[in-house]
Amino acid sequence: MALINEHFLKLQKNYLFADIAKKVNAFKATHPKADVISLGIGDVTQPLCPAVIEAMHKAVDDMAHKDTFHGYGPEQGYLWLREAIVKNDFLPRGVHLDPDEIFVNDGAKSDTGNIGELVRWDNSMAVTDPIYPVYVDSNVMNGRSGYFENGHWSNVTYMPCTEDNNFVPVIPDHRVDMIYLCYPNNPTGMVITREELRKWVNYAIHNDSIIFYDAAYEAFIRDENIPHSIYEIRGARKVAIEFHSYSKTAGFTGVRCGYTVVPKELTAATMDGNRLPLNPFWLRRQSTKFNGTSYISQRAAEAIYTPEGKRQTQETINYYMENARIMHEALSQLGFKVYGGTDAPYLWVKTPGNTPSWQFFEELLYGAQIVCTPGVGFGPSGEGFVRLTSFGDRANCIEAMERIRKWMNK
Repeated sequence: MALINEHFLKLQKNYLFADIAKKVNAFKATHPKADVISLGIGDVTQPLCPAVIEAMHKAVDDMAHKDTFHGYGPEQGYLWLREAIVKNDFLPRGVHLDPDEIFVNDGAKSDTGNIGELVRWDNSMAVTDPIYPVYVDSNVMNGRSGYFENGHWSNVTYMPCTEDNNFVPVIPDHRVDMIYLCYPNNPTGMVITREELRKWVNYAIHNDSIIFYDAAYEAFIRDENIPHSIYEIRGARKVAIEFHSYSKTAGFTGVRCGYTVVPKELTAATMDGNRLPLNPFWLRRQSTKFNGTSYISQRAAEAIYTPEGKRQTQETINYYMENARIMHEALSQLGFKVYGGTDAPYLWVKTPGNTPSWQFFEELLYGAQIVCTPGVGFGPSGEGFVRLTSFGDRANCIEAMERIRKWMNK
């Protein structure tokens, strides 16, 4: 008799965004003429930039001729893309990486969910709260998170990010093996200073911990004093794995490409105390379970680093950040407390009168036909907040703010 992995039974009934989709579809079914504007799920709306489109067309043409056809590529990614990543994303910030420390993937979500395979199932873990659900759910699936009770997992250390601490998580007063950090943060849109990030690196060095650092939104940082990579902090190469994505940076949510950095200096211990580098183990894992990102997607990613690609991609980022400014300003004028949205494409909005997150979601959907994301879906400390994204069309963002104004003034 085949037995199910019963850790899956511990998961909450549905993934957060599946719940949202179900509720929105139910609303549309009963209100077929309603014009719903979604500011909830972080999908992009602007088309791929011309440099990327041109590169993809050329890559498709390559696949049509025997001399330039590409079959299986390197599981780690083509060297020409990994070299472009090192040259453009890290060297300008004084970070020196070897291309063999770069692993091209099909988007950051896959690797952030799979990275836990590198370490033992009984490692302890800590997450900022609220947090991107994939970090916790993927650990629930392999039995690392423990059991769920009163909104918390028993083997997870939650580090609340609230108004009271200005959304700066307090470092645990005990050691943990694994730490998940995401900056700029999803969902709060807040960033971490160089000084605060240095504290985390020092903690990891002192406690022999590993930091899983999700930098998927670093391209949206405006403040020159905010680090774009954890490797800007001395010593981080010994304790951190970093994740990057082109999904929001260049509109690749449908193209699927990103990369993970696993430094050769990063090690973990065996039960008998031997130290082993994790880089070759991740390569072995990828070689076994992943056949590499498509040639066409990687040529598209390479085009982002051309002069034209850089300029065009930045124009799109500026478009979304202008949306964020418009939304932040409008909501603030309406009396909402709004956080984020200045160095990230997410706005973290406090619900009026401490209205529960899901209740406010329903009120906003039925009252203004606008979709948000309930903050409690990101963790216990997200209760009383909702997340809005700035990835919508400009006209829809402006229209959404006007609808909220009218709804609030009824």
